Amino acid sequence: MKQTAGKEKLGKFAPQFAHLNDDVLFGEVWSRENELSLRDRSLVTIIALMAQGTIDDSFLYHLQNGKNNGLTRQEISEAITHAAFYCGWPKAWAAFNLATTVWPDEPDDKMIAHQKQRSFR
Repeated sequence: MKQTAGKEKLGKFAPQFAHLNDDVLFGEVWSRENELSLRDRSLVTIIALMAQGTIDDSFLYHLQNGKNNGLTRQEISEAITHAAFYCGWPKAWAAFNLATTVWPDEPDDKMIAHQKQRSFR
């Protein structure tokens, strides 16, 4: 994953922060897929941001990134529901409001799998 948002937005104002964001966090940490998959890193990141109440553009970015890394609508729904009891109900509502924009009205993943199994060929 190549991240350039830090350098693009803060490169002149805070070059060290931009370097740490792009090269260390998204370059070195996120690339350690042997230790933790991108899918799992996305899930951990989403729940950590939710727990802090950081439900903003960065949260939306990480939801989309999680979807791109293989998180399903069913999985994110279950994770947010579970975390609601530990992080706070209002934070879960805020997280769901953004999650529904990333996974809009998609059929349930189990239903899709079931329909594929039952389809006639």
